[in-house]
Amino acid sequence: MRYFNHIICCILAIILAMPALAEQKQGEGLNTSQIVVGHIKDSYDWHVTDIGTKHIVINLPVIVKSSTGWHVFSTSQFTEDADANGYRKGPFNLAIATTGSHAGKIVELQNGKETMPFDISITKTVAVLFINAIILLLCILLPARWYRKHKASDPAPGGFTGLMEMLVSWVEDNIVKPGVGENYEKYSPYLLTCFFFILTSNLMGIMPFPPGGGNLTGNIACTFFLAFCTFVITQFSGSKHYWKDIFWPNVPLALKAFPLIPLIEFVGIFTKPFALMIRLFANMMAGHAIALSLTCIIFVVATMGIGVAIGMSTLSVVMSIFMMCLEFLVCFIQAMVFTMLSSIFIGLARAKD
Repeated sequence: MRYFNHIICCILAIILAMPALAEQKQGEGLNTSQIVVGHIKDSYDWHVTDIGTKHIVINLPVIVKSSTGWHVFSTSQFTEDADANGYRKGPFNLAIATTGSHAGKIVELQNGKETMPFDISITKTVAVLFINAIILLLCILLPARWYRKHKASDPAPGGFTGLMEMLVSWVEDNIVKPGVGENYEKYSPYLLTCFFFILTSNLMGIMPFPPGGGNLTGNIACTFFLAFCTFVITQFSGSKHYWKDIFWPNVPLALKAFPLIPLIEFVGIFTKPFALMIRLFANMMAGHAIALSLTCIIFVVATMGIGVAIGMSTLSVVMSIFMMCLEFLVCFIQAMVFTMLSSIFIGLARAKD
């Protein structure tokens, strides 16, 4: 009943807003690709919403080293709109390029030429990373505080602490232990961190307002680092049997003399973490893109007549709610799959016979 009420409210809001939308000129089409990409990609400020022509943004710190030294300032010092050359100009001859090969990056303008300064600014993705890390620490430290004050013989905790204990036990008993095998305990901290960090980032990503709304796991740099950590741990955990199967596998001698199988096995060392990286990145980015595209349908059909607009907008609302519910499931599945595959790769590398 609660979801039905949400749907009715959304439909009524669309109907009330339709006369104003219908007055748009046909030439003022909506650039849906720019909207979708703008919400997914990284940026130097955190766009919240628009009120009329005013952009409501959270300004983030810029930290760059240009030809004149280090500079630290807020993104509010950049102009909101780009000039004729496609630059949002700021202080110290710095600007955010909106076109060209450096689009979306801070550049330094010198004698009509642009150069790339050393940039360690706190972008939206970095800010979301810090927020998610703080949330994850609270999710771990709060239950840990409860355990410090209680004995093992005390009754099981309830509430949030009980939920965290259930999730930790489930991941360790059903993912880590079967995948890694014996002496799995020393890998549990890393694998549990992977699971809860990805789950937290995924759930925060589908929240439509700050501190959520950041597409962290839909950023390939983040998924690359997670996959790289799994790659390093897997290789350093490799047993003699693991390396023997790669460079001297149990195949006919002819295949060893002509090293086709060893070459395939060696390439497999890198394709496994690559698959981890792409799977998480592609699934989360696609989910955000689909949800935003469905929402854009409302405004795309706004000038096609009241009947078509109401019908398609109603369908858009229903499909958007369905996609958001599906995204909750995908958030958990992707965290589980990444952790499960990482544990299996580590377990296979530790095989002794």
